[in-house]
Amino acid sequence: MKLRIPAFQRASVLVVGDVMLDRYWYGRTGRVSQEAPVPVVDVSSTDDRPGGAANVALNVVALGAHCTLIGVVGDDDAADVLERKLTAAGVTCALVRIEDWPTIVKLRVVSKKQQVLRLDFERPVAPAVQAELEHRVREHVQRADVMVLEDYDKGTLANPAALIALAKAARRRVVVDPKLKPVSEYRGADVLKPNAVEFEHATGGYRDFADLIAKGAALAERNDIGALVVTRGADGLTVIERDGGHLHVPARLVDVYDETGAGDTVAASLGAALAAGLDLHESAALANLAASLAVSKSGTATVTVPELERALYGTVHGDRGIVDADELADAVTAARAQGQRIVFTNGCFDILHAGHVAYLEEARALGDRLIVAVNDDASVARIKGPGRPVNALERRLRVLSGLSAVDWAVPFSEDTPEPLIRRLKPDVLVKGGDYTLDAVVGADIVSGYGGEVKVLSKVDDLSTTAIVERLKRGSS
Repeated sequence: MKLRIPAFQRASVLVVGDVMLDRYWYGRTGRVSQEAPVPVVDVSSTDDRPGGAANVALNVVALGAHCTLIGVVGDDDAADVLERKLTAAGVTCALVRIEDWPTIVKLRVVSKKQQVLRLDFERPVAPAVQAELEHRVREHVQRADVMVLEDYDKGTLANPAALIALAKAARRRVVVDPKLKPVSEYRGADVLKPNAVEFEHATGGYRDFADLIAKGAALAERNDIGALVVTRGADGLTVIERDGGHLHVPARLVDVYDETGAGDTVAASLGAALAAGLDLHESAALANLAASLAVSKSGTATVTVPELERALYGTVHGDRGIVDADELADAVTAARAQGQRIVFTNGCFDILHAGHVAYLEEARALGDRLIVAVNDDASVARIKGPGRPVNALERRLRVLSGLSAVDWAVPFSEDTPEPLIRRLKPDVLVKGGDYTLDAVVGADIVSGYGGEVKVLSKVDDLSTTAIVERLKRGSS
């Protein structure tokens, strides 16, 4: 089987499950507490990352697919952080907020790349929430190609059978990442993705590979499940169909940094690949590759198409689209290795108009690759004032990445793109015709290492601010 990467941008996935916030505190340990025989960690930095079903949703959009997330959160700061990060990444949030209930938070204290301590903050989800969850699934499942159920046994999926029935009634496929519930509760799913522990819990274990296949097929047949995808850690991944057909995908040899969230990556990749039109065997093989990349990163992590392409082909083929700063740095390095000239520009691009398009086409003509750095929503509001942006970051990035002139669209949160410019060192820095050379942010940086700074022509009577003002006045 030749592994291929599908057009994920055409796929839509609905993720439903236990949403949580993974919080990391990083610091050095150099002494033992006088109060107890435990290490003292001097916390120097913190990081908040969406976890559980939220991490699955992030993995889906990182591949370029569309994703809606349904889950339960509290009406608290942790929920605000989650929704802000998910929305900025491009996830459509349909979260159920509950008063007087805490968003699930897992706090990890990390020192010298090792977890020192984990603290969990959680309470059971009230059964009364199930009716609202079912209502939201009914509302969103029609617009998805595949539904992924992400079960961490926190209570969101107290009745997975009802949600599976809703998806099947809408003729949508269902991928389930289970926990230790009886498999009968996931009856009717198209794909069940247990890990080795969950599979052994459901079957009582197996003697050898033939027994693994026999017991997996019997489990699927007994519970009207299309197929199992058993993730087996260092032993790879095995697809078992209910008729006994099977495929084994060996694990890729990688340096494992952190296995946190690897199962989320498999579930997301499976769902997105199936939604994009791959068959089950192709989807499972691609998910196995994605998982190998995820475990080489720290904490809950996502995997992108450029990373998959580099792993498959040793280089990036046709790499374009929405990327983060780390992915962009890798892509620029690969492009430079091929002798390509990198052009960089930036802006808010709130309401994309003909002036923007002409300017971007002119910028692209100055080199082989065009990077467009885009201010996030908070920085647009600081720069442009109340009521801006009109279009959220996700939409601005998607429109820009669809233009043939644009190779990479990358968001940034600072007021200026100087940190990106220093990191990427573009060959050409470009701004539109309403700037002068001495007013171009980053011009001194680029000129300092021998790059070029250019101000391009301006299309008259086309301005986002002017368009917004005309709309406010109600004029044409």
